Amino acid sequence: MANFTSADVMKLREQTGVGMMDCKKALVETNGNFDEAVKYLREKGMASAAKKASRVAAEGLVKCVLADDKKSGVIVEINCETDFVARSDQFIALIENVAKHLLQSNATTVEEAMEEAYCFDTTKTLTVLFGEATATIGEKISFRRFERFVASEGVVASYIHMGGKIGVLAQFDTTASADQVAELAANVCMQIAASKPQVVSIADVDPAQVASEREILTVQARNEGKPEAVIVKMVEGRIHKYYKEVCLLEQEYVRDGSLSVKKVVAETEKQVGASITVAKFVRFEMGEGIEKRKDNFAQEIAEQLKK
Repeated sequence: MANFTSADVMKLREQTGVGMMDCKKALVETNGNFDEAVKYLREKGMASAAKKASRVAAEGLVKCVLADDKKSGVIVEINCETDFVARSDQFIALIENVAKHLLQSNATTVEEAMEEAYCFDTTKTLTVLFGEATATIGEKISFRRFERFVASEGVVASYIHMGGKIGVLAQFDTTASADQVAELAANVCMQIAASKPQVVSIADVDPAQVASEREILTVQARNEGKPEAVIVKMVEGRIHKYYKEVCLLEQEYVRDGSLSVKKVVAETEKQVGASITVAKFVRFEMGEGIEKRKDNFAQEIAEQLKK
């Protein structure tokens, strides 16, 4: 029995940035010797990424991959430090292959996926794959997020905008064929990319969120000096406008402002003779929520001179 504890595994993971299972394996291989385990991981090319762990990876790409039968699909965001790397053949191949791996994976979280054997080389995990990519590319490469949709009866569609800066994955539940709903699915995905809806329908809006919005709008109306008898109608009108902003089906159709998305879906249902439900969607915008690094070269030089 190897002489180490779960705390040793956690410590090794924190120091090297390598996944838990690979850290455990390293300690097993080195009989619990921590320094030897670090050396083992470095020799395997896994721990080299640790030096770059503090860097900010706010560039990158969003990628979508669909199964041939359009019954499943995946959307992935992988980040790097510079746009130059994001446009490189090596980075593009990495995100393409990771997306294909995730399409046939059972993982539901990034953490689970990182411990899986890589489908194109089962001798390594995704943790090792990303460690090798960081080492060879020379920048921090970060697997940020992914979503996978599987339609038992229906189709999955996707859309990529601006060469991978924005990606959309959507599921449509229907008995119609993928070809019959292909145009609608593509247009709805473009709608999501352009208009940023938060939910599919009014029924999906959090009641607490609506109540909060109604309260804010009521105060705004009172501050405008409107009489109480008018405020109720004003607020309901503004709530309706709010729904048109956040609910996909209530939005004005970007290809024809005289129609709502709900109306376009209904018209397609008549054409194909089958019901079509927009079951769910996800929209990834590359780097959203990541604070980009602001370099201060003078400060960096001063810090180096102190060493």
